Amino acid sequence: MSKNSKGQKETIKKVLLYIKRYLVFLVLSLLFAVATVFATLYVPVLTGDAIDRILGPGKVDFPYISRILLQIGIVIGITALAQWLMNVCNNKITYGVVRDIRNDAFAKIQTLPLKYIDGHSHGELVSRVVADVDQFADGLLMGFTQLFTGVLTILGTLGFMLAIHPGITLVVVLITPVSLFVASFIAKRTYQMFRRQSETRGEQTALIDEMIENQKVVQAFGQEEKVQQRFDEINQRLYRFSLQATFFSSLTNPSTRFVNGLVYTGVGVVGGLAAIRGMISVGQLSCFLSYANQYTKPFNEISGVVTELQNALACAGRVLELIEEEPQVSDENGEVLGQAKGNVALSHVSFSYDPKQKLIEDFNLQVQPGQRIAIVGPTGCGKTTLINLLMRFYDVDGGVICVEGKDIRKITRQSLRENYGMVLQETWLKAGTIRENLVMGKPEASEDEMMKAAKAAHAHSFIKRLPKGYDTVIGEDGGNLSQGQKQLLCIARVMLCLPPMLILDEATSSIDTRTEMKIQNAFAAMMKGRTSFIVAHRLSTIRSADVILFMKDGKIMEQGSHDELIARKGLYAQLYYSQFSQ
Repeated sequence: MSKNSKGQKETIKKVLLYIKRYLVFLVLSLLFAVATVFATLYVPVLTGDAIDRILGPGKVDFPYISRILLQIGIVIGITALAQWLMNVCNNKITYGVVRDIRNDAFAKIQTLPLKYIDGHSHGELVSRVVADVDQFADGLLMGFTQLFTGVLTILGTLGFMLAIHPGITLVVVLITPVSLFVASFIAKRTYQMFRRQSETRGEQTALIDEMIENQKVVQAFGQEEKVQQRFDEINQRLYRFSLQATFFSSLTNPSTRFVNGLVYTGVGVVGGLAAIRGMISVGQLSCFLSYANQYTKPFNEISGVVTELQNALACAGRVLELIEEEPQVSDENGEVLGQAKGNVALSHVSFSYDPKQKLIEDFNLQVQPGQRIAIVGPTGCGKTTLINLLMRFYDVDGGVICVEGKDIRKITRQSLRENYGMVLQETWLKAGTIRENLVMGKPEASEDEMMKAAKAAHAHSFIKRLPKGYDTVIGEDGGNLSQGQKQLLCIARVMLCLPPMLILDEATSSIDTRTEMKIQNAFAAMMKGRTSFIVAHRLSTIRSADVILFMKDGKIMEQGSHDELIARKGLYAQLYYSQFSQ
């Protein structure tokens, strides 16, 4: 069995597990499909019966034909109702499955380790959850709508034809395998093409997402032409893969139509000869021709469904790959950390993003409650990585990090992070009101508490100038607020929570000097009695820290207070004097 075929079968099995949840609707859909097909196939019987009552001029049984026409009207009404109910069930199954898959995919994104998110394009992940699932929904809906009725129509017409004349039916059956062979031959070759099309579409979505988000940078550095070239290259590949997939899949319909023409011709010739010899009536012949047409029609539909299902399965495979990614290590059985005092210890910690490239090795640090630890050093030395390890966004490769004497890998992530307050250089605000963003960490906060925190962060004045004050709705990532205003809101959010430990990673990088001086005073009051980790490039903001760590290549090169490190005239002193040469 080929790799593609095996992968396709695995995908089908996983999709069927989702469909199994809607077994009731699946059974109802099948029953309504049976009713639809039976009613549709019964109409030619009534029509043939009516034709046989037309014997010639003046020999027409109008009363009987009137009753037949009434029956045909009733049967058509039943067909329409059954078909509508079948479509309702199919829609319920399809969009229920799509909803479940999207829920599972988004839930998995919430539990994936940060390493996976950092290692994959965000646009490509968006493409899987949105575009690929939409493509899958289209294929699944077509499958349920046409596959059931198609298969039942084939079986039903064979049954009716056998009842009329087995010999003519044999002609139909002998030609049928040609159509099946053609459809199968093409379908096997289209799956991989649709998969490549889906993957390239994800790559294109990723590029568009990245470029729109960073359009200012693209224009500032005059990269429009290069970006256009990259887009053209991806777009050309998508064009080529889409063309190949569509071309091969479009061969199915005309090929099966040709075979269907052979079936209809065979029935017409053999049936005509049988009618001349009196073996069947003219009405039965017309009935047989109608069945031959209905028998061959589903092969066209099924071939189209198979093609669409190839695309749907290719898209479903990519989404299911995401759902089946290994989540971060579960902490369901972890210990819940209560209110921490601020004891943090790192013992022989080692970590690297890439096993081939070492970053932090044999890192040791002991932090007492209430201490302010400043972390400085050249870019890439591991400052932000250390913050990621403390918050357990990444787990250490070796050694141990303890809070209150407990290994953080044995503590639930939620209880650990509830004891930290973070203000980062990269701000994050959700779409909603200012109020909703401020109380994110403390939903039960009162109006006075919220305003007090905003005033302490010097955000209250600009918030009051907004059209609706604290009820002003901002867009994704802060909308039209300036970078400094967004950072002030993030600072106010932490000041409202006031957890026992703080992490400030370039927390005032986007704020003007005068406001920064005021906020530093607010930070000093906030950090009093709280263990604080401060990452800063502006050394003037960390002079009052209890301990300053100078890091280089993932190791602590120097450690001590500001005065001690200046007196030592080492690496920290060189960095300090490079900023304050006067």
